[in-house]
Amino acid sequence: MGNSYQLAQINIGRMLAPIDDPIMADFVANLAPINALAESSPGFVWRFMTPAGDATAERPYEDDRIIINFSVWEDAEALRKYVYESGHVAFMRRRREWFERMADAFMALWWVPAGHAPSVAEAVERLEHLRRHGPTPYAFTFRQMMPPPDADADTVDVAQSIEDACPAG
Repeated sequence: MGNSYQLAQINIGRMLAPIDDPIMADFVANLAPINALAESSPGFVWRFMTPAGDATAERPYEDDRIIINFSVWEDAEALRKYVYESGHVAFMRRRREWFERMADAFMALWWVPAGHAPSVAEAVERLEHLRRHGPTPYAFTFRQMMPPPDADADTVDVAQSIEDACPAG
């Protein structure tokens, strides 16, 4: 049975230095393997890429040291497993080597109709909405997970169990 909605996510980071600076070299060297890991993970649907096959060249913010990443997953559990239980977690733990600590939300989740690939503008708008309004069905976090628009009571229970299982922060 296919889901009529899939989970989209955006995350951003402000690099400590320009992407071609030696400080960023290990981050850049790991992009392809981490992206390949995502693409081979159960539940992965799609990720944003420029024509060159990367997302780091896209700069939707005035600050050119802010880079974005966004993708679509079959469901929240698939994304949670990739983020918190795959080789991605070791890479994520190193983020302070390359990125500043952000005071505002840097990651947002939202439901999209199955098969929809969000635009850069849509992804940025969802994150900005979360920053302005906090978690709502329009944009939310793992900590305050919202069920898909067509969810039944069982799906809501699963969303709550995922929220309970996610590490704080």
